[in-house]
Amino acid sequence: MIRFVSENVNQTEELGKKIASVLKGTEVLAMFGDLGAGKTAFTRGLASGLGFKCGVSSPTFAIVNEYSAKFNIYHFDMYRITSEDDLYSTGFYDYLDNGVIVIEWSENIEYALDDKAIRIKIEKSDDENVRIFTIEGLDDYENIIA
Repeated sequence: MIRFVSENVNQTEELGKKIASVLKGTEVLAMFGDLGAGKTAFTRGLASGLGFKCGVSSPTFAIVNEYSAKFNIYHFDMYRITSEDDLYSTGFYDYLDNGVIVIEWSENIEYALDDKAIRIKIEKSDDENVRIFTIEGLDDYENIIA
């Protein structure tokens, strides 16, 4: 397990870039965290690290945003997903193994995540700018990420 403390949005984006540097192209990154925790900022850094130069925004209403980069990136927001039928209707399963999948609100679909998923828990601290990241599934890359 890797623990990373981000003191601002720039450091959160840099963490995303570092993680992008170790990806092989078919990973599932499952993010867990409250509203405003930094999930989209992290994804912005990840996409930038994979060469995507345009804007990244939360796919709250679209459910999934697609970005073309070194690998295809599928950015899901599962906030409104409440059942297996809902998840199936998003086309989620069709995206598996076809690019990097980044999931906001993974709490809502944890039942669908396999053991290989990279789990990223983001917690707010007493300081409104500080975020604490706990990352499972990338232990071999701790020297690059932490």
